[in-house]
Amino acid sequence: MNKDRILLFIPMYNCEKQIVRVLGQIDEQVLAYITEIIIVNNRSTDNSEAAALNYCKEHRNLPVKILRNHENYGLGGSHKVAFQYALNYGFDYVIVLHGDDQGSVRDLLPALKKGSYRKFDCCLGARFTGQSKLIGYSWIRIAGNIVFNIIFSIVLRRRVFDLGAGLNMYSVEMLRKPYYYTYPDNLTFNVYMLMATKTYHQKYAFFPLTWRETDQVSNAKVMRQAVWTMKMAISYFFKGKEFLEADSRKVKYTSYTYQEIERG
Repeated sequence: MNKDRILLFIPMYNCEKQIVRVLGQIDEQVLAYITEIIIVNNRSTDNSEAAALNYCKEHRNLPVKILRNHENYGLGGSHKVAFQYALNYGFDYVIVLHGDDQGSVRDLLPALKKGSYRKFDCCLGARFTGQSKLIGYSWIRIAGNIVFNIIFSIVLRRRVFDLGAGLNMYSVEMLRKPYYYTYPDNLTFNVYMLMATKTYHQKYAFFPLTWRETDQVSNAKVMRQAVWTMKMAISYFFKGKEFLEADSRKVKYTSYTYQEIERG
């Protein structure tokens, strides 16, 4: 079988301390499966871009590009930038690895080595399987996530181990129809993508993660996020496809554009 063209997409927003550690994960073992890397800078207000640029200058072997969004599109909007990039440049798969260094791309190596990812439309990292390891995660957050995993398992009639972690892999084939274009550009984007697997009969598999919280700054407001998540579950339960096909964005962008930053 020919080698798949795999794009590694790293969304980056205000994580200057962590982005270098994330890039440091990409060793020769990982690079054996990666065709290209894009760092999508969502208009960071700290020195994230400079830190990433300096690392890339010192590691010329990395096939990496840094893209800067023309506006702050949010995490979901950065996904849309990367998905369109993958479609435009003929990639077969997209791996999403968040730039805040909570997850490790090495957790995908077993699937990459075996080629088992080809059996699914998407492989989703999960913090709450029996094999997952959580470091620095409070029991309150663990309990809350497990409750929502149960709720969505009932709503989707599929076992759910995570509503959205920072390491996932998508087949570009499943992204050709831009059903996700009108999904929220905020942190709930991954929940919508999970609900879409049910609506569009996509095959997915969860894989365990090693997940850590050390010096990361969370962009999630816990109580507000919980309310949003419950509303999504209820809306999807009663409306299904109609709910997913509504334009849920606050800003109706006609396109998600970027500029490529020269590595120098």
